[in-house]
Amino acid sequence: MVRSAGTDAGNDGVGACERHAAVQLIIVNNCNEELWPGILGNPGQQNPKDGGFKLNSGEEVVLDLPDKWAGRLWGRQGCSFDAEGKGQCETGDCASQIHCRGTSGVPPTTVVEMTFGSSVSPLHYYDVSLVDGFNLPVSMKPVGGGVGCGVAKCDADLNVCCPSALEVKKGNKVVGCKSACLAMQSAKYCCTGEFSDPKTCKPTVFANLFKAICPKAYTYAYDDSSSLNRCRAPRYVVTFCPPK
Repeated sequence: MVRSAGTDAGNDGVGACERHAAVQLIIVNNCNEELWPGILGNPGQQNPKDGGFKLNSGEEVVLDLPDKWAGRLWGRQGCSFDAEGKGQCETGDCASQIHCRGTSGVPPTTVVEMTFGSSVSPLHYYDVSLVDGFNLPVSMKPVGGGVGCGVAKCDADLNVCCPSALEVKKGNKVVGCKSACLAMQSAKYCCTGEFSDPKTCKPTVFANLFKAICPKAYTYAYDDSSSLNRCRAPRYVVTFCPPK
């Protein structure tokens, strides 16, 4: 495994001595292709590594994140950028640039969501979500943390079994699988309007299909009970194309 240089948490103007790294996030590319992970902090949070970076096959990068950091991480694939960092990705593109800088990825993307705690509120929450669709297998696993700390993952390639109505293709290759919300554009599938609470928003046939294949991933908006993980570990490993 090749370890990439750069353990910064972003260009936020805070000196290394002033920043307290509460959690280490180790991002690993176990795929047989180069990826460009995108990372987005929630409003008011920093965007580590300016929101995006390249990660070669077999490479990893370590990010030191502060107390209470919350945000999302996803993989971009099939990217091509010029010397100025402008270009496009087949999946997960963010404003057509290598550094996402506060912009989220264009669905469909497999998203890792996390909210880290602090000494006052110590629990960390994390999940792998298919609510925005699927493009790459991914997992998030705690290192340490004790009993009860689960692994969030969708380690199967859903592109292989994606229903034709949800397929995103580049040429003859399926590179992504849309969520039912993105494909159908209706309140029922998006859990909005009259369907915006757990009593009226129920898993669709597509969500049930994805759940059968990836039981530890979020498949629709109110899929908390079987998909949201809680832990208090000093570091977590996010692996694209995790081994089964």
